Amino acid sequence: MKKIKCLKSMVLTTTLTLGISLFNIADAQAATYTIVKGDTLYKISQVFNTSVSNLMNDNNLVSTTINIGQELNVSSKTHLVQKGDTLYSLAKKYGVPLETLRKANNIYTYYIRVGQILNIPIMTPSTTAPVLTPTPTTVPTTPTVPAAVINYSASELDLLARLIMAETQGEPYQAQLAVGAVVINRVQSGLFSNTISGVINQNINGYYQFSPVENGWINKPANDSCIRAAKEALTGVDPTNGALFYYDNTTTNAWILSKPVATNIGNMVYAYK
Repeated sequence: MKKIKCLKSMVLTTTLTLGISLFNIADAQAATYTIVKGDTLYKISQVFNTSVSNLMNDNNLVSTTINIGQELNVSSKTHLVQKGDTLYSLAKKYGVPLETLRKANNIYTYYIRVGQILNIPIMTPSTTAPVLTPTPTTVPTTPTVPAAVINYSASELDLLARLIMAETQGEPYQAQLAVGAVVINRVQSGLFSNTISGVINQNINGYYQFSPVENGWINKPANDSCIRAAKEALTGVDPTNGALFYYDNTTTNAWILSKPVATNIGNMVYAYK
């Protein structure tokens, strides 16, 4: 009897395991995307590395007209959010650009919750160009400069670098980069002004958001390191993974200390809303 029970248990376990494996395989390339304002089939096809015709075929569409709130079947992996997951870590894990991951899930902040199912666009491996032996007539190529994630002017780049300089004296480069990222995150969040100068100079209820604006330290010129950090932050590099606040670790302000901590760099703390 014990042998029979053991055999039944093994068969049941094997069947369940096989069923789960098959379910995962079947689900790995299928997901849904909910249409939001401003979407077009072309924009959606770019996010999910497909074509408009494929989207139309997969969803039995007879025209390119789509409606807000409509769900589309898309070719995409999915991920069930676990404790400790962040958009930044998932983008790195799956090799997906952070902004693409956000667009694929209509996430306009950097916050995700445990149990949430995220679409993970399938990245198409780029074709490697053949290596050519340089000749005297070869024209040198210009290194590709990463695109900025928001629009900005030369004066705003300078303003951002000066804020970084004023806020991070004596701190490591990553702290400088993180301050720049906080400003960019605010611009993108929809909770503050939508420009760099607007965010930095913003006054809410009579209080400037950044003390160097009030005390005049922001008028001091930035050094090369802070200018480099500002430029890098503008390309979307964010060691805080979406922080909207920062403060030094000696503060006793109860309001800011109540914010969820994103990370600590040097003597600075970066926090979410």
